[in-house]
Amino acid sequence: MSIYPAHILSRRGLSTALGPIALTICTPAANANERDWDRASSIARDALVVVAVGLPAVKGDWNGSLQAAGSIGATAGVTWALKETFPETRPDGSDRKSFPSGHTSVAFAAASSLAERQGWDVGIPAHLAAAFVGFARVKADKHHWYDAVVGAAIGEAAGLLITRKPRENIAVIPWGDTRGGGVSFAMRF
Repeated sequence: MSIYPAHILSRRGLSTALGPIALTICTPAANANERDWDRASSIARDALVVVAVGLPAVKGDWNGSLQAAGSIGATAGVTWALKETFPETRPDGSDRKSFPSGHTSVAFAAASSLAERQGWDVGIPAHLAAAFVGFARVKADKHHWYDAVVGAAIGEAAGLLITRKPRENIAVIPWGDTRGGGVSFAMRF
């Protein structure tokens, strides 16, 4: 069976393709070093971000793309603020930006957005890929295990709070302009 772009972008096609593609591209060999794990985690994180923002756009769901981008952006901002507030030396000693894992938080925000907007047939493989990112960050000696766990919690929370299906009665909308930014919350009773 040939895999065409239209087949890959269908729900079933994406969930079928995402797992083997992620494992083939991102899993370093048994004798991999920290640099290989670091590279693999970056590839998996970037792929999740592209799919989380791109899949809704390809389907014409611009609100879904905006919500995914908002989830990822909010996660990146919270993660950056925590890194600045609680400087912790990385296990490899390279700098004091270990807590929490930015790669993991962004990967889980993307996975959570996919699960919320596309359903669990896409969300489960996305969450497995996000879990791989956290695992790979620890294997790359860039983070302690708890850095990855906290990063996962931040990303998951942002994805759940900001990404919503269109028929739900709650909206959390990030906004910004040249003077500042914030989050608007609306609920219909």
